[in-house]
Amino acid sequence: MSDDQSLPKIGWIGTGVMGASMCGHLLDAGYDISLTTRTLAKAEPLLARGAKWFRTPRDVAANSDLIFTIVGYPHDVREVILDPETGVLSGCKPGDVIVDMTTSQPSLAVEIAERAANREVDSLDAPVSGGDTGARGGTLSIMVGGSNRAIEKVRPCLNLMGKTIVHQGGPGTGQHTKMVNQILIATNMIGVCEALVYGQKAGLDLKTVLESVGSGAAGSWSLSNLGPRIIDNQFDPGFYVEHFLKDMGIALAESRAMNLSMPGLALAEQLYQAVAAQGHQRDGTHALALAIASLSGIDWQNR
Repeated sequence: MSDDQSLPKIGWIGTGVMGASMCGHLLDAGYDISLTTRTLAKAEPLLARGAKWFRTPRDVAANSDLIFTIVGYPHDVREVILDPETGVLSGCKPGDVIVDMTTSQPSLAVEIAERAANREVDSLDAPVSGGDTGARGGTLSIMVGGSNRAIEKVRPCLNLMGKTIVHQGGPGTGQHTKMVNQILIATNMIGVCEALVYGQKAGLDLKTVLESVGSGAAGSWSLSNLGPRIIDNQFDPGFYVEHFLKDMGIALAESRAMNLSMPGLALAEQLYQAVAAQGHQRDGTHALALAIASLSGIDWQNR
């Protein structure tokens, strides 16, 4: 731990598949970290490395200058940040910055920013893309909505967690950009899974196939990073199916509000509903391959 007292004090809430690694990068850089989670056991590896435990998000905020949250669902974001008794905002002082890195509703990001401003607190919506691999490697793409002033306060921290940090505009624009990201991934994952099922049925060696197609025009992050996991029947989550369903639901709701038709996204959402119904809601998003295979009577895991 660094003795540099000029570093801002960091609050951290959310130590899941991605959050624990992201917080770990800040610890490694010498930041003083205060954190809380619903399950103390999930925080113990970070506590062993020097983070301090507090009982509520409010307590975390009261001991921090910059507070980062990365939780599951919009209702979790609302509770963690806006609860009048225990929420982050209730513990903030003027000049603090709240950075919500959860994929959540753009309208909630705007509400948080407005309520934070009433207390002279800045708020950023800064959802991320890159999954567990990007979180561990510090190579996430971070899409930021909010003021330039607030972004500059937290940029050194963001630089430790991601390699692509882009200011999208005012409050809510980070979340809207993440919806664009999720729409792109949703239909791309259908193509990845259908292609691998086709290759398997055709009797091809799928690892050899990836050598050819992965670097060509058909290449994508999902194919290169998740394709090998599908082939090896490794469906541990880099990003949970149930959280992806949440994201697609937000994107579809926002699309309806803008009078947009999204047939590809709607199809992907229905296919992922099938994945969840088959018991894979806590597996990674690449478990879509199991549902795609089952449509053709293929037991992918016992092929």
